[in-house]
Amino acid sequence: MDLTDSLAPKSDQLNADDLLAGPRTVTVEKVTPGSAEQPVNINLVEFPGRPFRPSKSMRRVLVKAWGPDAAKYVGRRMTIYTDPTVRFGGQEVGGIRVSHVSHIEKRVPTNLTVTRGRRAIWNVDPLPDGPPVITTEQADDIAALITNAADKSELDAISAQLKTFDLADHRGRLLELWKNRLAEVGTEGQIPLTPDS
Repeated sequence: MDLTDSLAPKSDQLNADDLLAGPRTVTVEKVTPGSAEQPVNINLVEFPGRPFRPSKSMRRVLVKAWGPDAAKYVGRRMTIYTDPTVRFGGQEVGGIRVSHVSHIEKRVPTNLTVTRGRRAIWNVDPLPDGPPVITTEQADDIAALITNAADKSELDAISAQLKTFDLADHRGRLLELWKNRLAEVGTEGQIPLTPDS
């Protein structure tokens, strides 16, 4: 029996390995019930179909920062990262931690169990407000505007509109569409960039 396939991380969820390149700021799309083992699915705009399933400690942090009503989490943002020191079954296996969240004004400390009989403070810091993440419907509407733009001035107006959003997974498609349409109308214009680029 070849065990190679069993070594791949679960593709139906966000894994610590997905964040090895560094922290990611993500936006909550919705929160749904999970399984008995992983009771919470936090669906993220940036990782469609691969929910963040926070550990009990990180769920405690989120409840302390945002409260127990998961319906209020929609649209809120958090910074998550891989912590290689996360322990499970007495061994360091790595896991996903939350470092910053939106909708808080100051640092929120949470007293968490680190090991049996030992507790430590986990701090989560405020995440500065950023532009809203564009929805699929908004991206499709803007794509239609780009396709129908008659000239450079219309494309520049669309560029200004794009700068008001975090384009998330729609960035590549919209930028490519915008550049192609600009080439079709035959003049140079501004490249539509989000504020963080």
